[in-house]
Amino acid sequence: MAMVRVTSFLSGRVQGVGMRYAVHDLSRQFAVRGFVQNLQDGRVQILAEGEREEIDRFLNRLREVAPGVIQELESFTSTATGEYSRFEIRREEF
Repeated sequence: MAMVRVTSFLSGRVQGVGMRYAVHDLSRQFAVRGFVQNLQDGRVQILAEGEREEIDRFLNRLREVAPGVIQELESFTSTATGEYSRFEIRREEF
């Protein structure tokens, strides 16, 4: 199967609640690579590369384990670059 890159933005009460760590821990259950990070505007960004079906399972599971925290999850698909060797937490740069 072809690899894709999915960039997702989580909105809601997603900062200051351990969301990045929860996403990172959850990523270990799926064949995804990339990162999670807080954004200055209060959202959390997830960039995941892998097979589309696996990324969909990862994001769907995230919605299941964080009900009431994630109000909106917006995703965009693009071509995978293969630049990531693992899934990591990135620090804020603001």
